[in-house]
Amino acid sequence: MPQPKHIVKVPLPDPDTLDEETKKYFAICEEKLGLVPNVLRAYTGNIEKFRNFTAFYNKLMLDEEDCGLTKLEREMIAVAVSSANRCYYCLVAHGRAVRQLSEDPELGEMMVINYRVAKLDARTRAMLDFAWKLTETPHEIGDGDRDKLRDAGFGEQDIFDICDVTAFFNYTNRVAHGLDMMPNPEYHAMDR
Repeated sequence: MPQPKHIVKVPLPDPDTLDEETKKYFAICEEKLGLVPNVLRAYTGNIEKFRNFTAFYNKLMLDEEDCGLTKLEREMIAVAVSSANRCYYCLVAHGRAVRQLSEDPELGEMMVINYRVAKLDARTRAMLDFAWKLTETPHEIGDGDRDKLRDAGFGEQDIFDICDVTAFFNYTNRVAHGLDMMPNPEYHAMDR
């Protein structure tokens, strides 16, 4: 059964009317990814927010110099948070990223449904347990939770980055839910 065909349930500008900088960015997406992620199309409803979103996302999720977490670890956090929030868009899109980066389709599926069933090392499990708790019961996070991350080998900057990625995906999950954002259908078949 195919998913709904809309991108979001609010009007978006015609892609042909977008400014040249945005069109160029989309062309790079097409070249590198084979598609323009629907989340990017959704943000074209406000080009200034689109630029802020893409800059922040690229720094948070793709930068390898300012973050001690691997890209896979960041994507695993994205999926764990999105699983807690039941965010269809992010589970499909970032579940695919976990499959790709890990080269393990089963891990991607386990992460989407329940990361706890995956055979993960203690460091990764501590990271995901923290992200889950920060998502589900943020008011209960305390020194003991941060100490568990330190005990698992995370440094202070890593703890900040875990919190930052977790918070970002809680934000984007809510935008996706609020707009009824649909993932690109191509993601379903990728990296299987």
